[in-house]
Amino acid sequence: MKIIAVDDKKLTLEALTDAIKKTEPTAQLYCFRSGSEALAFEEIVDCDVAFLDIEMPEVNGITLAKELKLINPYINIIFATGYGEYTGEAIELHCSGYLMKPITPEKVRRELDDLRHPVQPQRKKRVRIQTFGNFEIYVDGEPLLFQRDKTKEILAYLIDRGSLCTHREIIAALWENDVSDSYFRHLYKDLSDTLREKGCEDILIRQRGKLGIAADNVECDYYDWIEGKPRAINAYRGEYMSQYSWSEFIHGTLR
Repeated sequence: MKIIAVDDKKLTLEALTDAIKKTEPTAQLYCFRSGSEALAFEEIVDCDVAFLDIEMPEVNGITLAKELKLINPYINIIFATGYGEYTGEAIELHCSGYLMKPITPEKVRRELDDLRHPVQPQRKKRVRIQTFGNFEIYVDGEPLLFQRDKTKEILAYLIDRGSLCTHREIIAALWENDVSDSYFRHLYKDLSDTLREKGCEDILIRQRGKLGIAADNVECDYYDWIEGKPRAINAYRGEYMSQYSWSEFIHGTLR
């Protein structure tokens, strides 16, 4: 479980985090004294729960909760405050809980046991695809290397298309039909063998005369951009698969 705790006052933040640690010692806990820092962090890491003070300078807890939910609609917002007059706004936000200070481990436990959005264990995707900038593929955080650069380009094209492609379509796009079938079969074998060696051949969909990508088995910035995920939208800096000329159509859509 990943938890954010936000309070602008040092001592009250320490008391809040102490109560959370005693209640959920295995949780990954991230503490902030400003709403802007918490927002920047949530754009990088999806958290399950956010404990928020309300009366804070710069960004108050109500506004912060709204911004966090725009980034992650399923984050559980639990207000931890000394003021009771914000319960109406908390209800309108469909928050998970409302704690009155002083915060105790018992209060925290009750809220974590009854979250609005139950925390679901997620299977970590081993394959990460980077399309913004140059195309790269990582398995368990390490770059995946192929025998030939064209093998990597085939994989990039499959990611770009996002659907099953015939072998003829791939050959036409990458070589303008000026390549032998035997050479393409050699690259196909390099692609299959390399993925199999890393135990991630499940990212490839193979049908007779066709290839595709199992999008659900990869983490990809472009696919996240299509879904409107804020961190992917923010990650785009004007470049998409820069090393491949055929990527220009999707690049135009991104622009």
